[in-house]
Amino acid sequence: MGSGGRAGRAARAGPPAAGAILPIVTHATTPELDPPCPPAPAEPITPGAQTPTLTDSTARRPLRAVHRPFDAIAPATWDALAASTPWATPFSRWAVHRAWWDAYGANAHDQTLVVIDDAAPDGAKPVAIVPLMHRHEVEPDDAILRTRMRGAGHAAPMMPVAPDRKAVFFGASYHADYATVLARPADLSAVARAIADALAVDAAPGDSHPDPWDVIDLRRLRCGDPVADELAVAFGAHLAADGWTVVREREEVCPVLDLAPGLDYEGYLGTLGKKERHEVRRKVRRAEAAGDVRLERSTDPIGDLDEFVVLHQKRWGADGLFPPTPGGAQSRAFFGGLFEHCGPDGLIALHFLTVGDRRIAAGIWFDDGETLYFYNAGVDPEARDLSPGVVLVARSIEMALQAGRSRFDFLRGDEPYKYEWGARDVPIQRLLVVRTAS
Repeated sequence: MGSGGRAGRAARAGPPAAGAILPIVTHATTPELDPPCPPAPAEPITPGAQTPTLTDSTARRPLRAVHRPFDAIAPATWDALAASTPWATPFSRWAVHRAWWDAYGANAHDQTLVVIDDAAPDGAKPVAIVPLMHRHEVEPDDAILRTRMRGAGHAAPMMPVAPDRKAVFFGASYHADYATVLARPADLSAVARAIADALAVDAAPGDSHPDPWDVIDLRRLRCGDPVADELAVAFGAHLAADGWTVVREREEVCPVLDLAPGLDYEGYLGTLGKKERHEVRRKVRRAEAAGDVRLERSTDPIGDLDEFVVLHQKRWGADGLFPPTPGGAQSRAFFGGLFEHCGPDGLIALHFLTVGDRRIAAGIWFDDGETLYFYNAGVDPEARDLSPGVVLVARSIEMALQAGRSRFDFLRGDEPYKYEWGARDVPIQRLLVVRTAS
């Protein structure tokens, strides 16, 4: 399960340490390859480091990044670039960012960039979109609003940043499990340089928070995503001239199941260990003995959201997403916005697990046609004798197989139950830039 349903994590403070060169490795632009991230703790990249870049025909193309409010970018323009980005996920879609800004816009400043080609006939048309926001690493109301950047709780410690530092983050990254820059692979080198040059300016024109940023803190980058390589190269060009320290480090993992073509549910169970397979079958049979077991998609997810919230809170209580606080109200607005903007037949769905006539669990998934992303869930603890969590995951994987999906993604967090289903770690990384000179 992804970012929802986790308790907040404590802030870390302090400056980054100096270190040796961290090599930058280039990777093929395919989401099927997920090489290891830099180890933690990471070492800063130092001036003079060898930083090879991807080779493409537009590497020297002169592009320019300009600030353009999220509200000024047409949904069709945004999603067309997302469709051209091999590493984009549902978290990159306009609808997700629209829902996020509607719910959480008061907690961050919009710093969205678009990259344009002044020499092109349609020079104002974006070549790339960079969803960005800025705020302090920790804001005074983060505890109650649950809006600070945090990990899944089991990841290795990352380079600390003082809580009062003004930080540039990927947009919506409190609630996104993956992030990237929206651009065609052939444009990445030039796009990354344009981004770095724009961020080298102290403040955006008209910025309501005009003090210069202290850190660029980009999270949720897949470790095979060439965006991280190209941005590290582009940021590295500013090390000496602008007094930047650049660090790449592993952030955490997203456990993922690889589903072979043509595999059915019984075949999938055969890939598990004997103990795990036996436990799944035993618990599903026990639920089936209590009544007809159905995993059914809601036809009115906005109307059914309250029932999902009830199940979520039965499981997570005060640590969940929907406490009776302003933060809980924002979470409700965010999830409602997801269903509103993605549409009833869009890339997000709410399902309820029913045994007999009793709803005992619910799940929310993103589905991009290739991967089913297990984003959030709720279960009724009073139904523990029916193993609602196990049965929910079992039926979800069966649903993914029947739909021909090639991946089932549990999203961020290395909770042990995910590995009992045969998941492997897909690491994600952080790219941190610290301004070390005034």
